Amino acid sequence: MPKRPIASKTAAAAPPPQAGASAPLYWEEACRHLARRDRVMKRLIPRYGSACLQSRGDAFGTLARSIVGQQISVKAAQSVWERFVRLVAQEAQEGEAVTPESVLAQPTARLREAGLSLRKAEYLLDLARHFEAGSVHVPQWQGMDDEAIIAELVAIRGIGRWTAEMFLIFHLMRPNVLPLDDIGLLRGVSLNYFSGEPVSRAEARELGEAWAPFRSVATWYIWRSLDPLPVEY
Repeated sequence: MPKRPIASKTAAAAPPPQAGASAPLYWEEACRHLARRDRVMKRLIPRYGSACLQSRGDAFGTLARSIVGQQISVKAAQSVWERFVRLVAQEAQEGEAVTPESVLAQPTARLREAGLSLRKAEYLLDLARHFEAGSVHVPQWQGMDDEAIIAELVAIRGIGRWTAEMFLIFHLMRPNVLPLDDIGLLRGVSLNYFSGEPVSRAEARELGEAWAPFRSVATWYIWRSLDPLPVEY
């Protein structure tokens, strides 16, 4: 018998959290939409009060954090990132933790002292070179659609679709991204909708159809159900 997710399109709406000034403008509308269409979202959304997705406002830093966080836990990624920031901070201007210039000032071996693998250190240096050379079109991103931005970002060494999707969610705060390569999303869907049974990308995609056009918001709440600390990049 095929697995059936615990979801409902007829559930009554839950009161949405009151989004703060730094929250996406769509957040409250998204919460109402998700609570109406999905019984699990109706339960999860009130649990986290006014917490919501927030952007750090720094394109380079967001992409660098995403590279650091590839294939490791949120806790491990935060630890490595903090060491990385301390390492490069001496080259940054006041108020700037990580810049392309401050990263390029460090040799690969020095970057590895932060706990980065050789490959990730090389990826961060390549990212910094792209930004310093102006070969990424940062001013145009707000007017580009999601897939066009992904295509530009994956041309940079070390940035795959998952990293580009994290950028869309956490920097550009695009509302309808469903990162099907994200292990946390699949695990959260498994636990919240399928009683812990393994979930395929196809099943997660089908479930996500009910979340559109706010799949980023639903994904954020799924992540929160796994970890009490907000996911940030």
